[in-house]
Parts: sequence; C-alpha cells; structure tokens
Amino acid sequence: MSTQATKKPFGVPWETDPFVTPWPEMRPFWAAAAEGRFLMPRCGDCGKYHWHPRAVCPFCHSRKIEWIESPGRGTIFSFSIARTWSPPHAIAFVKTAEEPVILTQLVDCDFDALRIELPVKVKLAPVEAGRWMPFFAPER
Repeated sequence: MSTQATKKPFGVPWETDPFVTPWPEMRPFWAAAAEGRFLMPRCGDCGKYHWHPRAVCPFCHSRKIEWIESPGRGTIFSFSIARTWSPPHAIAFVKTAEEPVILTQLVDCDFDALRIELPVKVKLAPVEAGRWMPFFAPER
C-alpha cells in the first residue's frame, strides 16, 4: 500500500502527537502510516491478525507481535451515516482481508451507494495532531 504521504502534513511530526506517545507498541504502525504503508499486527505464535494494535496477542497472550504490510482491502461489515453532523460522514466497521474488523470513517464515497459487503480499500490521511489515520474508501 503506497500513498502520497509526507511525514509532516500540518508541520507537526507524528512522533509528538499526544495520541501516539502513550502507546509505544504502536510506533511501528504510525511510522509506516506516515510513509504511506498500512501495517497489521499479527501474532508470531498463533499467526492470527488482530486490531486494535497492542503489545500482547488478544488470542494467545503472546508478546511476539509482528507488523505485516497489508494491501488494506476489506468489505463493509456495518455502517451508519451521520447526516446531521457538519459535514455529514459515514462511520463503518470494515472487515479486512486479514479478518480483523476495524472501526473507521468512510471517505470519498456517495453515501447512497454504500452497502454491506461493499469492497473498500484503506486510504491513509493526515489529521492535525500529526499522525496518519486509516480511513477507507470504496474500491474503484
């Protein structure tokens, strides 16, 4: 997965983002995201992928976590459109090809065309605090 990512989109390095600093086990994810790569954590013992990234496997409690580059593909598992928000946006659970389900925002989409099992692809985008977040958009 590659995007046009730059390290400091708002002039703020991701390393100083207040959301990033308390969780050092997620640093590989944020560093890769800033380079336009989407990583998924996989347990080195049981082999299962999991989300949200953490230092311990939620399935077997191993600390052998590997970061695997993902193509960032999945399908919409469930979604809700918040039309009363300004601007309106869609929140979704996306089931990734690796199996974990990610809570995310859907971007670059026609809300009326969204449906369960719609194929989507990750789109890394910067937020003001400095980090690059994984959003998802319909595959074209």
